[in-house]
Amino acid sequence: MTPDPIVPPRIFLLSPANCGGIRGQMVMSERADFPLARQLRSRDGAPLGDVFSFVSGLYFRGKLAYARRFARPADPADPVTAGGVLVITPSAGLRAADTRVTVDSLRAFAGVDVDAANRGYRAPLEKAARAVLAAVGPECEVVLLGSVASGKYVDLLLPIFGGRLMFPIHFVGRGDMSRGGLMLRCVTAGLELEYVPIEGAVRHGQRPAKLEPLR
Repeated sequence: MTPDPIVPPRIFLLSPANCGGIRGQMVMSERADFPLARQLRSRDGAPLGDVFSFVSGLYFRGKLAYARRFARPADPADPVTAGGVLVITPSAGLRAADTRVTVDSLRAFAGVDVDAANRGYRAPLEKAARAVLAAVGPECEVVLLGSVASGKYVDLLLPIFGGRLMFPIHFVGRGDMSRGGLMLRCVTAGLELEYVPIEGAVRHGQRPAKLEPLR
């Protein structure tokens, strides 16, 4: 009888939503009367994952559902790794998807350029990433669910995590909406994507065939 393969611990880092876009302005509007907008304006705020899912739509919703389904942190109770699902923010480093944010927080995010050259974005992210590295242990894989074609995430995270920083190989060549749809299909089917180290990987490629419509 063949023994089951040893599955390493795994956490996910989710790239941020564009808070300065149309949907970001919509949820931050004082005239907005839908539940999430009212929650965001309240003293307690709204969960970061819910807000970014609204702002980004299918792409972030797919990332969040996928990460929650397949995260396997070594210590689920560790507050640093936040159950294995961490969101990159424009100015506050890495935060748990369940972190409560207010409309003021979102306005602050909208005013920050997510660019590796911007210290207001770079410094908090690097500090948080180093804390995660110290907390996860030597066997844990760190999977980036976000664009690897540009340097705004990879150039900051790769020097910290090295060969432990992975990404889904099926992301290569896909646009944001295709990635989101692919991850939602994986959640429904209970099938995890294949991951490869970002270091040395081919990060650009031809666009794959369109996903078949969901039945």
